[in-house]
Amino acid sequence: MSFTRFWRRYRRRNQYLSHRLQRKWEIILLAIFTLLLILVVPVQAQNTLDAPTEKAPVVLDGQFLFHVGTYGNSSAAQRAEVINAALEEEVRSPENLELVLKHDTEKQKQKQTSIRSKKRNRHLLSVTQADVIQGTSPDEQAKIWKGLIEQAIRKGKYERTDNYQRQALLFSCGVLLGAIALQVGSMFLGRFLSHQITRWFGNFTSPFHPWEEPARLFLRLALLGLQVGLWIAVSFYLSDIFPIARIWRYNLSQFINSPVILLGETKYSALGLLLLLALTIGLWFGISSLTQLFKSYVLVKTGADSRAQDVIAILTKYILTFLGLIILLQIWGIDVRSLAILASVLGVGIGFGVQNIANNFISGLIITLERPIQVGDFVNLGDLVGTVKRIGARSTEISTLDQVTILVPNSRFLESEVINWSHGDPVSRLKIPVGIAYGSDIEKVKIALLRAAKSHPEVLLRPRPQVWFQEFADNSLNFEILVWIGDPKKQFRVKSDLNYRIEESLRRYGIEVPFPQRDINLRSPQLEILITAWLRKYDPEILEKNFIAESIEDVKEEQPQAQSISGEYLSEQFSDSDLFDNDLDNVDIEDLVVTMRGSEGLEIKDRRYRLNTYPDCFIGSEAVDWLVQKHNCMRSEAVKLGQRLVDRGIIHHVTDEHPFEDDYLFYRFYADEPEIDQD
Repeated sequence: MSFTRFWRRYRRRNQYLSHRLQRKWEIILLAIFTLLLILVVPVQAQNTLDAPTEKAPVVLDGQFLFHVGTYGNSSAAQRAEVINAALEEEVRSPENLELVLKHDTEKQKQKQTSIRSKKRNRHLLSVTQADVIQGTSPDEQAKIWKGLIEQAIRKGKYERTDNYQRQALLFSCGVLLGAIALQVGSMFLGRFLSHQITRWFGNFTSPFHPWEEPARLFLRLALLGLQVGLWIAVSFYLSDIFPIARIWRYNLSQFINSPVILLGETKYSALGLLLLLALTIGLWFGISSLTQLFKSYVLVKTGADSRAQDVIAILTKYILTFLGLIILLQIWGIDVRSLAILASVLGVGIGFGVQNIANNFISGLIITLERPIQVGDFVNLGDLVGTVKRIGARSTEISTLDQVTILVPNSRFLESEVINWSHGDPVSRLKIPVGIAYGSDIEKVKIALLRAAKSHPEVLLRPRPQVWFQEFADNSLNFEILVWIGDPKKQFRVKSDLNYRIEESLRRYGIEVPFPQRDINLRSPQLEILITAWLRKYDPEILEKNFIAESIEDVKEEQPQAQSISGEYLSEQFSDSDLFDNDLDNVDIEDLVVTMRGSEGLEIKDRRYRLNTYPDCFIGSEAVDWLVQKHNCMRSEAVKLGQRLVDRGIIHHVTDEHPFEDDYLFYRFYADEPEIDQD
């Protein structure tokens, strides 16, 4: 799904609901961008040209002052930690600030100057040759640092007064209220501009109508950028007012900007990787939107097949994404060659951990290129029967007959057998078994079953329905009806309707449907003796009648004469050819042409193909569909009928390059041929 479609669905979904969910996500996005940029700013301020020696920052109340280097056995980080602690104690001291520079005569050979607190007589730091900037001396550097320290300590003492705290709190409330007012104002501005876009681009006859959605997308991005910038400025300002907030911000930024991964000779922090991830996601959405525009405004106008358009769009998106990611990594300073180890580790992970995901992704590419299934196809995959709704990169959505959407991994379509009823010619055959009782007239059975099959409107008359006598089963004579339908999606409903019609037709012709029967023969002399003794004791008359019946062996029951229609008579009256009197060879061509050009006929209109316009034409495959529906025939029979129209000079291909085919080709009636002006 492209970014444009995402925003379109996002807007429509919230038309009838409140905007609370929309504002919630925008606030989350604002918070994330604000946090990232706030954390970047103080760190970027410290990124000066590194000296050859190690440096560590001196910070007071979250405010960077300067860097110090190594001295003796003390590292730069150890020196900075001691200096920071001394400055913090000096800020908390109630005594007035007074700093002095002291030149120790014993240390003049080492060229260093000390900065001390005169009131507390405490050493704060020493300025060594490793601390100075090129072109200055320790004394000059000490004077500069002394001024920075005095300014920072005075500011810290002032910010800890009650008067400043009250003023800062009131000012913060005012800034927040102003920011909220600007946020609300930007919302109203967005609605106003949205209405203006609707008025300017909403007219379907306007040449700028196709740019309505891109204009709305640009407006949303612009408003989002303004809101992000507003809250970044507000958050940075509020965090800079209070000393405790500055300290938290500085510590958090140091934690996030600390190196966590080494690629080649460069170290990367968590914040840097997070920004790289955000840029990668933005690259993906940007390329997706660009690809969608390329498909909508370029590929569609070329007249290429929809399948070819999808393949070109997907390949373009993946290629641009790959190239953009390589360029982004190079700009970020990551040597692609240094990713060899990471790629090998990732390959092992794919081989063991994400094997199925990679398999499904590659299977999705193969399905996109080979097109064994397409959106709208009616498929049977194992126990799943339904219509393909969407083919994604990892899975495919199938809507079952129960209107339940099931996500199927793409690999299943390549690793298992798939029945695609819509692939190629959608005409398919149904088999309906029927059991008939022994003693039934099979000729009458054939007539009844064929009549039931022919009476259904969804059953094609070409190929003709057939009745096969399968076997002599234990309890029935088994027949099988073979019928053809044009829409595989209707096969279950057609089977049910045919069963109803078959049952009704069998009752009409007096044909019985058997049920399982079992004859039990008992041979036991002891049992016969017991029954005879019981009958003699309780009912001698029944025993006498039973004896008389058994003595008559040659008497046969007279068969009842069937009152229904005989099979021989029906066979003489109706032949197989009479059941299929709807033959396309006997179609009235003149009536057919009038119907095809009428209001309920073909869609005849001007059509475009490869920047050329062909007036008053129709599509060959649509004509075949119309003939199949109107005359209940096969597509091959419909193609033959269309060729008859071509041979008789009724229709022709617009450029006279093709006969009548079941394909996306343009045909025109000679009666609709445009007149050529002759001078």
